[in-house]
Amino acid sequence: MSFLYFLEGIRNSVLDALFSVITICGEETVFMAVGMIIFWCFSKYQGYYLLCTGFVGTAINQFLKMLCRVPRPWVKDPNFTIVESAREAATGYSFPSGHTQTSVGLFGGIARWNKGKVLRGIMIALCVLVPLSRMYLGVHTPADVCVSLGIAFFLVFALYPLFRKAEKSPVIMYAILSAITVVVILFLCFVSLYPFPADVYAEANVHNLNSAEKNAFTLLGCLVGLIVIYTVDIKFTHFDTKAVWWAQIIKVVIGIGLVLAVKEGMRSPLEAIIGHELIARAVRYFLMVVVGGGLWPMSFKYFARLGKKQEVK
Repeated sequence: MSFLYFLEGIRNSVLDALFSVITICGEETVFMAVGMIIFWCFSKYQGYYLLCTGFVGTAINQFLKMLCRVPRPWVKDPNFTIVESAREAATGYSFPSGHTQTSVGLFGGIARWNKGKVLRGIMIALCVLVPLSRMYLGVHTPADVCVSLGIAFFLVFALYPLFRKAEKSPVIMYAILSAITVVVILFLCFVSLYPFPADVYAEANVHNLNSAEKNAFTLLGCLVGLIVIYTVDIKFTHFDTKAVWWAQIIKVVIGIGLVLAVKEGMRSPLEAIIGHELIARAVRYFLMVVVGGGLWPMSFKYFARLGKKQEVK
């Protein structure tokens, strides 16, 4: 806590605003948006790599949260204050840091996959700044952040060579996706069957378990969706990510709109049809992945032709 008290002592309105913006880079929406943009516009195998690194990292992170059940810094020390704007996103247990896990897995993965020095420099800077923002804002301790950093970097470097080989081998890709799916299923079994202490089910803490269950079903839906879209692509679509810059922008805007339409528009209908919120959630995220990664890329041949027509003229 001494380091957190040091950061608390140097807070000011400018730094509060700066780190509040930086910390957004570790949220799920940024992870999904960047992952989809790379998958659609730059390299689909890099997209698979980043998404899977994030998914397995989230499963490990959530498992440790529920296993260790470490309270947030301001709960452990009532005298410690946080930047209030960060409180809303600081849900669940503290150890390890989810924002750190997500951001370092994403930006570290981009740095590992790409060779450009400027891009790598920016990505490495974000790998430092997002974890620092979590401590500056007062929502995580150095231990929370350092463990997530270690897990994320391990996954980034361990999975990279596998996905490079998977570019030329469907067998390896299916093995990777299957292994990560098994990890998620084990995590789902853990949060569903593990005999947690009574305090976990208390009104003040039960949202932590509910959040873990939601994440487990979300990850399962996404991973089954990845297996489906990978199969569709190698057997039928074979989509190309290349297109002229303005066509790429249109592709991203419409694609994200479609995914968001499924995310928000299918929530109530699926819950009404299935009758189970968590299963409906898994199906909804499965459909999001299938629409965004399987159906929408079927239009990419048209976007590629737009640029070629312009060159001919």
